[in-house]
Amino acid sequence: MSREFEMTDVGLMSYYLGLEVKQMEDGIFISQESYTKEILKKFNMLDCNSVNTPMESGTKLSKFDEGEKVDPIFFKSLVGSLRYLTYTRPDILFAFGVVSHFVEAPTSTRLKVTRRILCYLKGTIDFGLFYSSSSDFNLVGFCDSDYAGDIDDRKSKTGFVFFLGDSVISWSSKKRPILTLSTCEAEYVAATSCTREDPVYHNRSKHIDTRYRFIKECITKKEVELKYVKSHDQAADIFIKPLKFEDFQRLRSRIGMKKKNQN
Repeated sequence: MSREFEMTDVGLMSYYLGLEVKQMEDGIFISQESYTKEILKKFNMLDCNSVNTPMESGTKLSKFDEGEKVDPIFFKSLVGSLRYLTYTRPDILFAFGVVSHFVEAPTSTRLKVTRRILCYLKGTIDFGLFYSSSSDFNLVGFCDSDYAGDIDDRKSKTGFVFFLGDSVISWSSKKRPILTLSTCEAEYVAATSCTREDPVYHNRSKHIDTRYRFIKECITKKEVELKYVKSHDQAADIFIKPLKFEDFQRLRSRIGMKKKNQN
C-alpha cells in the first residue's frame, strides 16, 4: 500500500476515538479511563465515594416516583455521556438502560440513581475489556429475560452476550416492545432476540409461533445449538436486573472485564 499511497508508520495503535488500547503479548486491553475521568470532572463527581455496583439490588424506577424536578438539560447530558462508555463497559449497560428511559422526566430520585453509576465508575475507573490472543473461535451466546419486570407497563427485559472463545464481542440489554403473557413466552422472545440480534415483531397472535418456528428452523439446520444454563452460570443475567455485589462481581469477570494491570 505504501507504494500507492503516502503513509506514515506511527507504531501500534494506542488511542482511537476515546478508546485506549493497550497491546500486550497475551492480548489486547481496551478501556476508556481518560473519558471516564472527564465525565467525573464534568459532573463534579471526582471526589465522590465509590460504590461496588452501578445500581443497588432491588432498585425499581417508575414514572410515578416521587422527587423534585431537576434540570432536564443537565440530566440528558449526564445520561448521554454514559452512553458512550457502554462500548467498553458492559457492566453499566443495564443501569444505563434503566435511567435512560427517564431523560424526558428527570427527578431528584432518578438523578440519585444515575449518580450512583458515576460513583461506581469512580471505583472501577481502570476497568476495561481484555481480549486474549490465545482465545479460540467458538461462537457462544447467552440470553436471558425477566418477566414483566417493568412496574409501569409490565414489559420484559431481554439481555444477551456473545463470546468468540473467551472474548466478549457483543452485548445488549433492552426492554421488549411487546407484552409477554408468561415466563415461557418471555424466554422465547429472548432466545429469538439473541439468535437474530434484532427480531422483527409481527401480528400479536403470530409472534410466538413465528419465533418458535424460527428457532426450530435454526436448530434443524444446525445453525444454532441450544443448551440449558444454570442461573449461577448465566452470563446474560447481568443485563436484565440489578444484582447483589457477589453475583455482579462474578458475572463482571465472566464477561471479560478486568483492571488494567490485572493478569
